Amino acid sequence: MVMILRGRGLSPGKGRGEILNSPEPISFLGGVDPETGEVIERGHPLRGRSVAGKVLVFPRGKGSTVGSYILYALARNGKAPAALVNAEAEPIIVTGAIIGGIPLVDQPGIPLARLRDGAMAGVDGETGEIAYEGELEGD
Repeated sequence: MVMILRGRGLSPGKGRGEILNSPEPISFLGGVDPETGEVIERGHPLRGRSVAGKVLVFPRGKGSTVGSYILYALARNGKAPAALVNAEAEPIIVTGAIIGGIPLVDQPGIPLARLRDGAMAGVDGETGEIAYEGELEGD
């Protein structure tokens, strides 16, 4: 079953992949290795997992404005997420997504916790549509 969620498109492009869902904000500077795409922040629930090729779902970014350049470096190194989905994107994430060419949608109309880790999704950063494939968490 495919469910279409409608959010706000913030960085154009289309990406599709497996969802990697974080219940906590992500700091890209010092939190994600730009060479490998691995989450390296101590104590983060995604520590040791790679964002490369995933639809990375997280509430919002945190930390330094340099995080925008880490998103760009991930893209340059072929380790970027296929797309980003936020509850409420802030300027660091929006800027990084745009310069890195990573589709970004926020405000999908449902709590992010309902998007199951490992489910497939397609994200259109221009229209704001998320094509979610699978059951929602809690159903």
